[in-house]
This record gives sequence, C-alpha cells and structure tokens, in this order.
Amino acid sequence: MDYILVMLTLPSISSQIALRRKSLGLTQSELGLKAGVSRATLDLLENGRCRELGFNKVARILSVMGLELKLQEANMRRPTLEELLEEDRNDQSVDRRG
Repeated sequence: MDYILVMLTLPSISSQIALRRKSLGLTQSELGLKAGVSRATLDLLENGRCRELGFNKVARILSVMGLELKLQEANMRRPTLEELLEEDRNDQSVDRRG
C-alpha cells in the first residue's frame, strides 16, 4: 500500500507545483506557455495569493509537469511499522531493477 501526500487545499497543491516546476528547471513563463495559463496566474498560485483556480487549469499545469491528481478513499489511520517497511522494501526492489 502506498501512502500519498494528502493535498486538501489549493495552497498545498500550489507549493507542490512550485517545487516541481523548479526541479524541472522551468520558469513560470515557460510552464504557463506549455499549460495555457498566464505567468501572472502561476505567480499568484505559487505565492499563495490565488483563491480559486479552475480544475482544468490545475489539471493542465500538473499534466505539463508529469503530475496528476489522484482520488482515493480517505484513510484516517497512520501506517503501521510493518506497512512502512514493506513499502520501503518494494521501493528498493524497484530501484535495483532501474
């Protein structure tokens, strides 16, 4: 079972967008051009000043950066140590094959 960062608010999604954009070496202008949104919109988004942004815009921005939103059933419990160790073993086996 994989444990995914829970992003419930636009500001938390925004910070992930900013981190990913920077890791890909894209400027806001470059990302905006590829995603069909303005650099000003990305600036507002990344700096927490964007109150609302349509789903299609968010989806295009994420898609350009190789990300997607994933719906899953909410799991309010914390993972057990055994579950975390199993996930780590699975990750290591994938790393050895790559």
